[in-house]
Amino acid sequence: MLTLLLRQTGAAFRMLLVATVVLGLAYPLAVWGLARLPGLNGPAEGSLITAPDGTPAGSSLVGIDPVSADPTADPWFHTRPSASAQDVLGPGDPSTSGGSNLGGFSDKLLDQVQQRRALIAAREGVAPDQVPPDAVTASGSGVDPQISPAYAQLQVPRVARATGLPVAEVQQLVAAATDPRPLGFLGDPGVNVTRLNLAVASARP
Repeated sequence: MLTLLLRQTGAAFRMLLVATVVLGLAYPLAVWGLARLPGLNGPAEGSLITAPDGTPAGSSLVGIDPVSADPTADPWFHTRPSASAQDVLGPGDPSTSGGSNLGGFSDKLLDQVQQRRALIAAREGVAPDQVPPDAVTASGSGVDPQISPAYAQLQVPRVARATGLPVAEVQQLVAAATDPRPLGFLGDPGVNVTRLNLAVASARP
């Protein structure tokens, strides 16, 4: 009986050592090594975006709606609304991810959409019917970094006026921050607001 117990204890101890080496050392090191490969390093580190001086300035996967010190001269592109925002337009809380869960027949959702359309139309100086759908509906994550090219183009004149940049240059910045359809045919093109605002900050006088 004692011999059997010692044999089983020895087998269990050897299995513990093997599992510790394989799962606690070899596997994490292999994953870490793969994450250092070209093309994988960026996503493994959080898809960080760096400022011109090389310091991390955010993630291309997280959209943060900037707040202008002077709302009458707002120089930034804005993301989609967030359900975590205190008011209908934002800014949202980037530490909180989630949608509003309001359905298409929700009176509250309809009221929010109408308020957002009126506020955005006033901010951009356009008619309410020119405001695109993604500008007035909250994203599912609440931190969506992408907006439609139509919403980006709607904001170009305001950003150009507030920054002093030519409209053509701002449009070039929008084009550079536009991601094509995944695999060339899935979904729609999207403009990454985080990258775009960093480009605007670097280009403005």
